[in-house]
Amino acid sequence: MALINYITQIQFDFGAVALVQQECDRVGIQRPMIVTDAGVRAAGLIDRVLAHLRNPSQVAVFDQTPPNPNEAAVLAAANQYRDGAFDGIIAVGGGSSIDLAKGVAVCATHIGPLKSFAAIEGGVARITSATAPVIAIPTTAGTGSEVGRGAVLILEDGRKVGVLSPYVVPKSAICDPELTLGLPAAMTAATGMDAIAHCMETFMAPAFNPPADGIALDGLWRAWRNIETATREPADREARKNMMSASMQGALAFQKGLGCVHSLSHSLGGYNPRLHHGTLNAIFLPAVIEFNKTADSMLKENKLARMAQAMGLTDAAEVGPAMKAMTERLGLPTGLGALGITRDMFPKIIEGALADHSHNTNPRLASQQDYFQILEASL
Repeated sequence: MALINYITQIQFDFGAVALVQQECDRVGIQRPMIVTDAGVRAAGLIDRVLAHLRNPSQVAVFDQTPPNPNEAAVLAAANQYRDGAFDGIIAVGGGSSIDLAKGVAVCATHIGPLKSFAAIEGGVARITSATAPVIAIPTTAGTGSEVGRGAVLILEDGRKVGVLSPYVVPKSAICDPELTLGLPAAMTAATGMDAIAHCMETFMAPAFNPPADGIALDGLWRAWRNIETATREPADREARKNMMSASMQGALAFQKGLGCVHSLSHSLGGYNPRLHHGTLNAIFLPAVIEFNKTADSMLKENKLARMAQAMGLTDAAEVGPAMKAMTERLGLPTGLGALGITRDMFPKIIEGALADHSHNTNPRLASQQDYFQILEASL
């Protein structure tokens, strides 16, 4: 059993879900509410969590998390949390459920609409230690939200925003790769590419943080070698373990910031919530890598070559094309056109990207025209 204590406490191993009551006791949760989605509940994973809790009959379950968590769902779950006088949340699911739980943890314990806690609205300073404690149990290997300091949520006005604060970091992450063994191939591929995108983009971010760089590069190394196996051989435990680790590692490195891949995918995800975040990241990465390659921080630290090495490539110029080829091999769309995106949508997407919290942490500051060219190259 590996105990990692970097940003939060992480229990990582097959069967780690059995530690959920221990973690509740450690962080002081006596009356937990579970936040999840209907699919996770139908798969029997909530029953597996409840089986390890001391008083399962007293645990309420909110299972209406949408694929892209939104303000309406946050408010519904927050009302349930307050009405039940719960004192903590157990988030079980992918990034959507964990992000929703974080939103609930803030909104159920603070006064004000969700948008007032968005980073782009100055919300970081409004989030306090009153935030409800969250224990996160991921069932996918993609977002790494179980160790992240933020939640990405869609407001009533359609904006997809980040709610960011040290108080939002889950008090405990229980990473049990066994919970991902039943994940369908398409979801394994899309969430796995999300993990790869996180490792690559946070590594490219210009902030000086060598420990985060090392974590991100190792995560890329693990994910690149295991994503195809995890997708095609879903019962391969070694591949599942490495993918869950890569997902967690990408998010551990989030403290450096992200970049244009995420500013675009956040904007487009708000424009069309049915689009999968990981798929969008995979589509945008080749064009953003091409845009970033001449940035001073990329050149000074030889970042493209270091990513190529982690991916087992001999030439730094192969990184972007290899990313697109992997996306194609996994059966995911390689262009926005396949998702129904057209050029007339570009202005709205660009407007959202320029306002996104990930925009300013890209190695090169993208202009409106730069974003247009990235979108064109990704079409």
